[in-house]
Amino acid sequence: MPTVAHFYQNHFGLRPRPSDRADWLELESEAGGCTIALHQAARTQKSGAAVKIVFAVADVRSFVAHRTQAGLIFGPIHAAPGFEFANAKDPAGNSISVSNRGLKTPLAKK
Repeated sequence: MPTVAHFYQNHFGLRPRPSDRADWLELESEAGGCTIALHQAARTQKSGAAVKIVFAVADVRSFVAHRTQAGLIFGPIHAAPGFEFANAKDPAGNSISVSNRGLKTPLAKK
């Protein structure tokens, strides 16, 4: 858990919430609008769960370029009608994505 927690703190600015439990860690955004909980999955859980954490970013290309320099590895940037996104994995192999889908700022025409 410490490696995964550091990943989300370093790349997405999430901060740990106070806790006295070693087996459960909550991280929240600085503004308090997002909280994720980290814990060890049960051995009986299937790997490869169909869940992806998506982080909203205003400029996907800029975010990917900046975080790539910091060691986060993304796949290609995908362009869809009205938004862009890029996928990656956290240190535990969980799928994550950055996307500007749903943000109020429309994409500039290229």
